[in-house]
Amino acid sequence: GHGVVPSTECSVGEVLDMGYVLAGDTVTATVKIENTSNLTLPFSTQLESLSPTRDRDRQKIPSFLTSPLQRTEIVGTQNYNGFSVFSVSPTEGKIEAGMSQDFVVTFSPDHESLYYSDRLRVLLFGKQTAHEIHLKGAARDHLMFVEGGVPLDVPVESLAVTSPVAPQEALKGGPQEAVRSLLLLLQYVEGSAEPARAEITVGAIEGPVLAAKQAVEFSLDSGPELQRAGFSLDGPKGALERGQRQRISVSWVPPADLQTSDPPLVSALLTVKGDITESYRVLLMARVVSA
Repeated sequence: GHGVVPSTECSVGEVLDMGYVLAGDTVTATVKIENTSNLTLPFSTQLESLSPTRDRDRQKIPSFLTSPLQRTEIVGTQNYNGFSVFSVSPTEGKIEAGMSQDFVVTFSPDHESLYYSDRLRVLLFGKQTAHEIHLKGAARDHLMFVEGGVPLDVPVESLAVTSPVAPQEALKGGPQEAVRSLLLLLQYVEGSAEPARAEITVGAIEGPVLAAKQAVEFSLDSGPELQRAGFSLDGPKGALERGQRQRISVSWVPPADLQTSDPPLVSALLTVKGDITESYRVLLMARVVSA
């Protein structure tokens, strides 16, 4: 007889990021798996969110009470409507020797969240795991998004109902959300010729045709306080069409009169205008570290 080993190749790595979409929209991505062995491979797919043991596994300490290094939860935010955030087709079948199979992954978030995630397993012969792919995505209610910096929240939704509009902004009138915060941590290596660097990414979501006519504008206010503290900005202003993104780079060189016992912490205001106007308080924290 002849012993053979089933072997496959996947077109994506360990992570499939579906990116940002507008809440209520649906996007798809294709994963191709090729059968590189000389035998027919029966396959099936599994999503971690549909695991029969998921309810039992959730009877543990909530992830927001543990340190980020100890968090092992794969399944993130779920839809309010009861339908799966991620789905995959086909769910079973056979891949002939030397042939390939396309799997269509669908991302359908029904509300705003940055922490949609799941895990897709492709099984051979009903038991052998051929590939594990971490699925992730984010949804926004508005056309634009800002990402970067040190996370200041937890990847778990609160059950509390909160108003997205700050009281002082509501008094002014107009569609303007509360100020959010971003923290950029810059670490300068002592004696280095290169400045410390960090960046923020501003993007415009590729939404419906009507919404796509509106451009997204952004500006990061760089006052004299930033320059005195040794910070410099690259690309603090710009305009984006749908599907585009742009980086704002921040660099820092410690000034000559820096007191190492009192590292600088300054803030700048990032304003992003799309279908609404959003404001972000960008906290810039810098410190000198030894090599």
